[in-house]
Amino acid sequence: MGCDMQYSNTIEITAPQALQARIDLPASKSISNRALIINALSRSEFQPENLSDCDDTRVMVAALHDMPEVIDIGAAGTAMRFLTAYLSVVPGTHVITGTERMRHRPIGVLVDALRQLGAHIEYEGEEGFPPLRITGNPGLQGGSLTMLGNVSSQYISALLMIGPTLGQGLRLSLQGDIVSRPYLDMTVAMMREFGAQVDWESESALYVSPQPYQPRPYVIENDWSAASYWYEMVALTADGHAEILLPRLYENSLQGDKMVAMVYNDLGVQTEFIRDAQGGSAVRLTKNGEHCRFFEYGFKRIPDLAQTVAVTLCMAHTPFSMTGLQTLRIKETDRIAALQAELLKLGCRVEAKADALDWGCEKTEVEEAPAIATYDDHRMAMAFAPACLRVPCIRIQHPEVVSKSYPTYWEDLQKAGFTICS
Repeated sequence: MGCDMQYSNTIEITAPQALQARIDLPASKSISNRALIINALSRSEFQPENLSDCDDTRVMVAALHDMPEVIDIGAAGTAMRFLTAYLSVVPGTHVITGTERMRHRPIGVLVDALRQLGAHIEYEGEEGFPPLRITGNPGLQGGSLTMLGNVSSQYISALLMIGPTLGQGLRLSLQGDIVSRPYLDMTVAMMREFGAQVDWESESALYVSPQPYQPRPYVIENDWSAASYWYEMVALTADGHAEILLPRLYENSLQGDKMVAMVYNDLGVQTEFIRDAQGGSAVRLTKNGEHCRFFEYGFKRIPDLAQTVAVTLCMAHTPFSMTGLQTLRIKETDRIAALQAELLKLGCRVEAKADALDWGCEKTEVEEAPAIATYDDHRMAMAFAPACLRVPCIRIQHPEVVSKSYPTYWEDLQKAGFTICS
């Protein structure tokens, strides 16, 4: 029986005995959203190819195409940050808002930085939070900024991407630890591909010259973050001959989450970069016969992998210490608290600190299929679904949340032999 995603508030998932599939992942949301902003700033006649079809990208496409007076980006945090900076340097006055949760996600750090550069931004409600009223100024001069490096990398990327449009460019100094550095490297690399001159002047300082972007065709690669759930499935399946083929993933990818290959090498999954039947680049996942006895890793650079890895480790009965999770508190939900609550339903009592999760293998048996709450968070749904490979079945509440980044996730699970019932 298939799952009617339109009407079902809860689905039940049962795993196959064998795991063999070729899965066409969605395009990278992170690259898509950066490409859309840079492309718009370059005034290109080209539309980026292979754009992600997820919610976050669709709201960005609609906003940039229609530019309505009120822009509602829903739950798309990336769109909120990137468009806040973009609207500051283009003509017109716009209000940007989102869901109830979005109106409680902080944006004051970015607004303060843009105001220092001369942007005109007002809060429509609570100070420090959306909605925002932004009056754009194409003649914004820019200059120098200093900000903490441990804020969301999306704030920093949003500022960097408007740098080439500023009269004096942008000199940005980051103080302290820089979190999610791979996302900044991705932004810098993409800006350069569109002709911008941006350089790391030191380990903690960047300079963007006032040199305009150049329009060009651009093709977006597939999403390494989405690949992480298939790594989890290969790690957890009892099928020793499991094989998953993932086309259009690249070893030299701009995406920081390509580090999932290294992380899961210690969790029993082998990654091979091959050419598929069509001659394109692909990744083949198989069992490598190894699994660490204790897992310890810092996720400061790859926070979006944390939920997937935590569920994998608990289901594989592997004690762990995961650090560098401070940004998880301000995502779609408080992901640390959400992980604690939902892993407990699977019998795993995980200890949480401000920026860490620890588990010493304290586990109780689960007698019936737990109903996993998803907290309006796509990654909670996708990270917990593969747990059905280690428990008889699992139920996921509000499965539609996956549309934020991986709209075809449930269909892809069915292609791989999972049974999904409403």
